[in-house]
Amino acid sequence: MQAFGPLLKDWRALRRMSQLDLALEAEISARHLSFVETGRAQPSRDMVLRLADSLHLPQGATNALLAAAGYAAAYPARDLSEAAMAPLRAAMDWMLERHAPYPGFALDRHWRLVALNGPARVLLQASGIAVGDSLLVALLDNAVFRSRIENLDEVEQMTLHRLRSEWVQVGSDAVLEGHITTLQARQRGAVRPNPMPSVIAARYRMGTVALSFFSTIAQFGTVEDVALSELRIECLFPADEGTREALIAMASDA
Repeated sequence: MQAFGPLLKDWRALRRMSQLDLALEAEISARHLSFVETGRAQPSRDMVLRLADSLHLPQGATNALLAAAGYAAAYPARDLSEAAMAPLRAAMDWMLERHAPYPGFALDRHWRLVALNGPARVLLQASGIAVGDSLLVALLDNAVFRSRIENLDEVEQMTLHRLRSEWVQVGSDAVLEGHITTLQARQRGAVRPNPMPSVIAARYRMGTVALSFFSTIAQFGTVEDVALSELRIECLFPADEGTREALIAMASDA
C-alpha cells in the first residue's frame, strides 16, 4: 500500500493543484499540508475526508486515502446480488430491458460486463463475449471481435481518449494504465480528423449486416457505495436508418 503523503501528492498533481491551491480549498495552512505530505504530521480522519472532498476524489479513492492514513473505509462496496441492492439492480435491469431492440449493457470500472440486454447478448456472443468478460480486453486481444469492427482505428482512438478521461477521474489503476499504454503504442502516429466530427460511430459487422452505433452512458447518482458509483450503463443507438431497421428486424426474428 502506498504511504499517505505520496498518495495525496499524486492526487494533487493529477488534479493540477499546488499545495497552496489545495490548502485554500481545504481551509488549512499550506505549512500543515506540507507536513502532512512529507509525513511530519499525521492527519486526522476528518482531515483526510476534507482533503478527499477538496480533491473531488471518487469513493474508492477516498477509501484508499483513508486506508493509507490508517483509518477504516468511509464507503461500503457491496455486491449487486445482495438483498439491499435489489432496488438498484432492478433499476439497472429496467433500463436495459426497455432499451431493446437496441443493445445495452452495464460495465464496471475495468469495462467488465455486469449485465446485458437481449440485443447486446446477440451482438457480442458471436465474438464469444459474455457477462464477466472485459470489453477492453476484447477490443485489444479478441481477434474475432476486432475483425468485426470496420473502423477499428477510429474506435481505438475514441477508446484511448475515454480511458484517459476515466484514469484522471479514478487515479492510479494498473488495469486502466496497462490498456492505455497498449492503445498509445498502437495509435502512435495515427492522424485524427480535423475538424473532429460531432459523432464518430462504431461500425460493427454481423454476418452480412453492417451496424453503426453511437452510445450514451448513465451512472447512478447519490449512491454511497463504491461498486455502484463505478457502475456505468451504456446504451447503444443506431447511427443510421439501416441500423435501426436491422435491429428491429433482428428483434422480431428472435
